[in-house]
Amino acid sequence: MSLRGKAAIAGIGEFRPSRYTEGATTLGMLAEVGMQAVADAGLEMKDIDGLVTESFAESPMFAPATMVEYLGIDAKFAEVVDHGGATGAAMVLRAAMAISSGLCDRVLCVTAARRERRSNSGERSSASTGWAGRRTDRTPYSEFEVPYGAIGANYGYAMIAQRYMYEYGVKPEQLAEIAVAQRYNACHNPEAIFFGQPITVEDVLNSPVVVDPLHMLEIVMPVAGAAALVVTGARTARRLKHDPVYVLGAGEHTTHRSITYAPSLTHSPITAAADAAFKMAGVRRKHIDIASIYDCYTITVLVSLEDAGFAKKGRGGKFVEEHNLRFDGDFPLNPHGGQLSFGQAGLAGGMSHVTEAARQLMGRAKGRQVKKPDFAFVNGNGGIMSEQVSLILGRDR
Repeated sequence: MSLRGKAAIAGIGEFRPSRYTEGATTLGMLAEVGMQAVADAGLEMKDIDGLVTESFAESPMFAPATMVEYLGIDAKFAEVVDHGGATGAAMVLRAAMAISSGLCDRVLCVTAARRERRSNSGERSSASTGWAGRRTDRTPYSEFEVPYGAIGANYGYAMIAQRYMYEYGVKPEQLAEIAVAQRYNACHNPEAIFFGQPITVEDVLNSPVVVDPLHMLEIVMPVAGAAALVVTGARTARRLKHDPVYVLGAGEHTTHRSITYAPSLTHSPITAAADAAFKMAGVRRKHIDIASIYDCYTITVLVSLEDAGFAKKGRGGKFVEEHNLRFDGDFPLNPHGGQLSFGQAGLAGGMSHVTEAARQLMGRAKGRQVKKPDFAFVNGNGGIMSEQVSLILGRDR
């Protein structure tokens, strides 16, 4: 089944990232950002007939029903998506699939993450249970890896970086340039958490090593935030407030959860996802005007550029050297600053790559607008290069 041009992004809602939230609930944040997106599309909540959400602390079960009830939606389609950082892109894909199949026509996709200050005990109350926070987790990862310190993502991406450097010899300066370019973009985005704080390659390489070889400025800083989109049928989108951004192609591929079970440390499932998206869209890599690529670490971006087909395997470092990744350069990458400099607000951080691509194609990215973009490539990454969802978005069906 081809989704080409059958659905479009018609409305955007997004919170400015913040270091912490005080007294907020995830449910409240999801509702507020959802209302923003619906209003931005020029619709009312009564017009929405589909919902795609994440699970959240206030409703461990029945999350879609809770959101439907809370917002007053009469949903003909409702779903929870659990793809980690790929959730935002996966939500758009599922909304487009539901619309294409005739189940619904106007779908609200919502993500959010709250973050509270540490208590006097040193513990942090959070909506997220983290990688191994549930005592009922009896997966091989939790039973056989966590006890030996394999917790979180830092160690896994450091292993990927170490192996990549061994096989292909990428220079630390090349990886650092990815962070520098995205910080440049963030300094043109007043909504970014690091707005007004430029960095240099030297700053990146002189920042503390967190897990060898990854420096602090190559790793995302968790923040609080929320992001939402309204996805509608193509015919509906053309009647609404903004120029629509069409979903032209999509692909998805999941191969593992734990880095221990990854088929490869240097080749990711992005290849299959991106190839499927480009094939469905009928668009070639050279036609892409904006790359909006999940960037939890600089090495993630480098591997993604290669596996998505923009650079040959092992040539990602050279690609970074030979291209200007700034929003006003020849290969605009994450014009909003990416999660490295815009901020990683949980699953909303991954959604920010979709919202930014949509803003750019709508011509609404003030201060960082890429000149006359027609096509954007979006990639969402979950786990440790585990779950991949690629989208091709365009201004024209």
